[in-house]
Amino acid sequence: MGVSIHHIDLAVSDVERSLAFYLGLLGPFGLREAGRFPSYRGTEEIVYLAFGDQYLGLRQADGGDYRYYDVGVEHLAFYVEKREDVDAAHRLALDMGASVHFPPEEDRDIPGFYEMFVFDPDGLRIEVAYGPPELDPLRP
Repeated sequence: MGVSIHHIDLAVSDVERSLAFYLGLLGPFGLREAGRFPSYRGTEEIVYLAFGDQYLGLRQADGGDYRYYDVGVEHLAFYVEKREDVDAAHRLALDMGASVHFPPEEDRDIPGFYEMFVFDPDGLRIEVAYGPPELDPLRP
């Protein structure tokens, strides 16, 4: 069977605001709400978003602020099916009033890859990228 990442949960300051952001940015490319479940603590509900057979959970944080490049997640990357989808995601981010970190551009290190970066409502950096699978340096 091997090992794979099944899901990642994010603790966010406002679940519904984050849900609107992620579905607004990536819903047109197949991200969908997969279900809602109580947490093991019984104090909050986790909303799971699905992309293929991988999941992103959103749960209410107890408090605190995320700060980009402090200890924690540096960014989450989502791959789309074609280059034009990166441009479309950029337009969606602008329409939502999201803070764009880098507009769509060729990757500086990997030829053939095209990407953009935007901050989610809590300041987590999100990458939306396209790259031909045969050029992906992380795939065997």
